[in-house]
Amino acid sequence: MDQEQQTPENRASTSEKLWRATRKTFSSATFRANQYKQVVQKKIDLGAVHKKIDQSHAELGKQVDDCREAGLDNILERAEVMRLLEKLDSLKKAAALLEEEITAIRAELPSENSTEPTKPEAEKEERTP
Repeated sequence: MDQEQQTPENRASTSEKLWRATRKTFSSATFRANQYKQVVQKKIDLGAVHKKIDQSHAELGKQVDDCREAGLDNILERAEVMRLLEKLDSLKKAAALLEEEITAIRAELPSENSTEPTKPEAEKEERTP
């Protein structure tokens, strides 16, 4: 009969378990929402970079065509063309970095004991010098 009755200790431990589970669920939901917000912002930035890449491609094509029509030699060695090619390289590197950041954000896992995210073990090892 003692087993059927709940003692104050059992009730306290049950409410502690419930409270702990609630905090863990809230923490996980908050972490995932923040993670989603960061990914969306990075994707917006990535979209802007891709738009700049497309514009640079158009500029480069126009510049090459203008030089060809003018009968200029060594089109790819001209300063304007080289500047546009360097700009494209820079934009492509920025896009690659943003894609890596998106992948890293998605790979983050919530910590069990704190609100700070933790990286998967494989990613931690990659970044260690």
